[in-house]
Amino acid sequence: MLAQAAGPTDQPLLEMTIGDNLEATVDRFGDQEALVVPHQSVRQTYNEFNETVDRLAGGLVGLGIGAGDRVGVWSPNRAEWVWVQYATAKIGAILVNVNPAYQTEELKYALNQSGCSLLFAAESYLTSNYRGMVDEVNAGLPNLGQSIYFDSPQWQALLVEPTPDARADVTQRGSRLSATDAINIQYTSGTTGFPKGATLSHRNIINNAYFVGAACGYTEHDRVCVPVPFYHCFGMVMGNLACTTRGATIVVPGLGFDPQQVLDTVENERCTSLYGVPTMFIAELADSELESRDLSSLRTGIMAGAQCPVEVMERVMDAMGMEAVTIAYGMTETSPVSTQTSASDSVELRVNTVGAVHPHVEIKIIDPDTQEIMQRGERGELCTRGYSVMKGYWNQPELTEASIDSDGWMHSGDLAEMDDAGYLSIVGRIKDMIIRGGENIYPAEIEEFLYSHPAVEAVHVIGVPNEKYGEEVVAWVKLVGDADPMDAEGIREFCRGRIAHFKVPRYVSFVDEFPMTVTGKVRKVAMREASIAELGL
Repeated sequence: MLAQAAGPTDQPLLEMTIGDNLEATVDRFGDQEALVVPHQSVRQTYNEFNETVDRLAGGLVGLGIGAGDRVGVWSPNRAEWVWVQYATAKIGAILVNVNPAYQTEELKYALNQSGCSLLFAAESYLTSNYRGMVDEVNAGLPNLGQSIYFDSPQWQALLVEPTPDARADVTQRGSRLSATDAINIQYTSGTTGFPKGATLSHRNIINNAYFVGAACGYTEHDRVCVPVPFYHCFGMVMGNLACTTRGATIVVPGLGFDPQQVLDTVENERCTSLYGVPTMFIAELADSELESRDLSSLRTGIMAGAQCPVEVMERVMDAMGMEAVTIAYGMTETSPVSTQTSASDSVELRVNTVGAVHPHVEIKIIDPDTQEIMQRGERGELCTRGYSVMKGYWNQPELTEASIDSDGWMHSGDLAEMDDAGYLSIVGRIKDMIIRGGENIYPAEIEEFLYSHPAVEAVHVIGVPNEKYGEEVVAWVKLVGDADPMDAEGIREFCRGRIAHFKVPRYVSFVDEFPMTVTGKVRKVAMREASIAELGL
């Protein structure tokens, strides 16, 4: 049986803009809470949230911003980020998500490549002085007409009561928009070269959000804790838009991720759903007060963004009460989710797969060399086709053509296999695959096995060069806090006789932390470089 599958189509796609969808939700759930941001003392119903969005949309029009203009937002998770997201959508301006971790050269590239004419930004975050960096590169930003900082008089001026004519103008502009219009540019964090601006439409992201919410069983009674960054699809699509398409409440626990702050927020706000990448859940599970916390409101959530270890998934379901937690897989270029488990799936499926294909989406697994479709149970590159595939990389047609083939398939670069029931397992990245003495080794397999060691809290596996075998296996291991000291031989002895000899790590590095991207993904390229230097290879 071929490794290809198509999602159900009985529930029609939403053929509307983000603004129209928000208005429909306000009509149904106007008095329900829409946005709660405890760290800013913000608490708004859908009526109040929509009023703020409309005021900001009118302010943008007053600045001369129109459909198709690019508006950047550079900030950690704040209420203002959400307001900008929906206000730009209402008038058809294209939101450009700027990574909060960017420094001057990255900022300059993103703003110039996208042609941003307006930038919204926080003054600073952690060690980053955003205003200072904008001032430093401003001379090299010919398209940028204005930068407006949150909490400034310029920002407050945008939120004044609009005149009736201004309100009518915003409504009229919204009526002229199409669901297929570009509305968002997200820069992918590539490991080489400059970032690529994945360009997404209303139709792309509103439908993806809608079906993500369906898999989680969201209604207007859900309260979704979103500690993942808004600048990424996980935050603004799977978080914010999934809530507003269903009338649920967006709960923002902090500017950035802090496990204690997240758990405090879940308790205090009685959140029913919690998001995170595996490293976030690992940190929450390590909270010293976890057993005494009241997390009984939690029902579901999403773990995504990286391979989810079975041990972590089981502990999240047991210790945090998230019995209906789902696993999602996707990429920015596919809006992002392509497959997801559901609450009705067995525990076995939810701990061993990333679910089945989403509605109105097709997936297939191909041989990366021949492009032929593999058989189920065989490993190959995962490809996705459907409404969710991006419009392309902003002003980069050659890169778009290299990623989306002539038949509309987005090539992921991820290695996957499909079982007989159509459930997908991600086994690694094509470029992450280790080839040792002719044997193909998938790091995810070794990581899953090492997670079963009681002293291992987290582990990531990479390959490093070797003259004899081509590559050798390196395991970076973080031990649980109260574990007895262990050496590399202890790890290898644990592996011997239980996994193939060529998968046993030749080298083991014990670490307290891993190099991370701002979204919580482990930077394996940085790990590889560090291991090569440390080992003198």
